[in-house]
Amino acid sequence: MYKLIKFKAKRLIKKHKTNNPFDIAFGENIIISFENLGSVRGFYNKYVRQKFIHINNNMDECNQLFTCCHEMGHAILHPDASTPFLRQSTYFSVDKLEQEANMFAAELLISDTDLEGYCGTGYSVSQIASDLKVCEPLVEYKIENMTKFF
Repeated sequence: MYKLIKFKAKRLIKKHKTNNPFDIAFGENIIISFENLGSVRGFYNKYVRQKFIHINNNMDECNQLFTCCHEMGHAILHPDASTPFLRQSTYFSVDKLEQEANMFAAELLISDTDLEGYCGTGYSVSQIASDLKVCEPLVEYKIENMTKFF
């Protein structure tokens, strides 16, 4: 499944000439709504064939970016599935669909080439995340999956 997820993320990046999930969502006709969701980071739903991504407007930009990518993973990989909400306290879930959405987010935001450029540099996960303008857990997740599947 990892290779399929990687392929779908790369295909979207190539099609839209960006890895920005907000631009990709616009190009894919996925409506993004910023809302006060309390402790919920975001969720995906589909209503009458229209896809929607709901993002908590009380999060910082980095977390909104990750949440958009994660929920886009559901929209692309599981368009008709009823997916659980991504809560503030659980960044990465053990649920299979949630793990796949996280893989998709990592593949969309962090290319293998970008990450390989840091090999042997002594950079910490925090420094890499800062350089790439993504959340630390996402960098950790990408490194873990690169190691696991290759």
